[in-house]
Amino acid sequence: MAGGSTGYPVKMDRLPQNLKDLESMEEGALRDPHMTAALVVAALARYPKNKDDAIAMLNFLMGPGELSNYDKQFLRDRFFDKDYVPRSYYEGATPENDYQPSVPYSIVIIETPYSRDNESQGYLKLYVKSGGADSPRPIELRQKKSTGEWFLTQQMLLGGIRVPASSDPWN
Repeated sequence: MAGGSTGYPVKMDRLPQNLKDLESMEEGALRDPHMTAALVVAALARYPKNKDDAIAMLNFLMGPGELSNYDKQFLRDRFFDKDYVPRSYYEGATPENDYQPSVPYSIVIIETPYSRDNESQGYLKLYVKSGGADSPRPIELRQKKSTGEWFLTQQMLLGGIRVPASSDPWN
């Protein structure tokens, strides 16, 4: 990792399909912020196949908060023609293979020297590398003091990336 950053690999044999599935997974305890970040990506990856399940998982991952109507509209807009973006965060997913990840699913959560700058207020900023972007994308989490659980406060994972090879008119 560049500049003193550390990568934390998270592997999953399967991705959660719904909230019950997510809660039953070891990662679903939300005690490890890197696991919580990986579950955010998994929930977003579910959206193209079942938006209701994805929203239920994201609401769970937000703890005391939940997605606003604006957030839900943002998700709808982002997934309108780019359902491949969340898959791009898994190891092996590249534009050349239309962002088909390797199984077991592996994602590297990056912690920079500045990730814990606001930890005293309970916040942690982590990053995830996309196979279709030049720089990692941030996920911000907040720890609930009474339980030690880490919850999503914001993510910037759905920005544009390189289009899959099969959709690239210049290929």
